[in-house]
Amino acid sequence: MHQEIIFSGFGGQGALFAGQLLAYAALDSGLQVTWIPSYGPEMRGGTAHCTVVISDEPIGSPLVRRPASVVALNLPSFEKYEPLVKPGGWLVYNASLVPLQPSRTDIRYAAVPANVIAEELGNVRQANVALLGAYLAATHLMPLEAVEVALDNHLSERQRRYLASNKETLRRGAAHAERLAAGHETISG
Repeated sequence: MHQEIIFSGFGGQGALFAGQLLAYAALDSGLQVTWIPSYGPEMRGGTAHCTVVISDEPIGSPLVRRPASVVALNLPSFEKYEPLVKPGGWLVYNASLVPLQPSRTDIRYAAVPANVIAEELGNVRQANVALLGAYLAATHLMPLEAVEVALDNHLSERQRRYLASNKETLRRGAAHAERLAAGHETISG
């Protein structure tokens, strides 16, 4: 197994956190991992993305040019990375902020109203976690429980008060992707 994923959004949307959480879950599961963050000119409001490579063998290079999957938290990320996803790959995106219809027929999409899910649970800043849950449910890369354990083990003391809501948001995002896969929701979310 060798997976290359990009998480991308505006600074402050939590793209880096979602990628780091996935990296911790993979590491805790005994897999090989790289996580490389990249910040735009401003920390909040600028662009931010990270690349995560997960493998059951040593990773030759952490650089990702044509990812197998992209998790896009906003419209600029969707527009930038949709053309770069490998054929057969996944583009999981925040349908709350991306009004476009997918244009490729050689990749799979999961349109998740991540802001709506997070707002329903009381914290719109957890939209990133809803998308991570949807990504895991769509790709079956690893069990959702692995990310829940990573939250238990790696969430900072300052953020521990959000532990239960992060787990619930993760589950809701996964449930949405499962409904998409079952054909109970439309591609646009």
